[in-house]
Amino acid sequence: MPYALALALTLLVEVPVYTAALVRAGGLRPARAAGAAVLVNLATHPLLWWSLRPYSAGPAAAYWTAFGIGEAGVCLVEGALLGPLTGLRLRTPLPWAAATTANAASVLAGFLLGS
Repeated sequence: MPYALALALTLLVEVPVYTAALVRAGGLRPARAAGAAVLVNLATHPLLWWSLRPYSAGPAAAYWTAFGIGEAGVCLVEGALLGPLTGLRLRTPLPWAAATTANAASVLAGFLLGS
């Protein structure tokens, strides 16, 4: 899958998930929630995408290990970025749950599309 398509798919899946969670559970305005969702993805998606490239030609076990570690890191970074972008307290579960749920949804979408 080309990078631009992967980023578009990620945003298409993750922005609504983040927005719903941050509006319903966090009380944010929809525009602020969606903006934060786009920004955290623009901060993490390119780094994960390009850091996985060297593993794509090697053994599957190496790729999937890097993928799992990378996705876990993305969840942590996105959760941490939500604090300053939204005003949410990082000691509450919402930023972490939203980041984990949004990323799980986009990984699932990627798997379902066969990429």
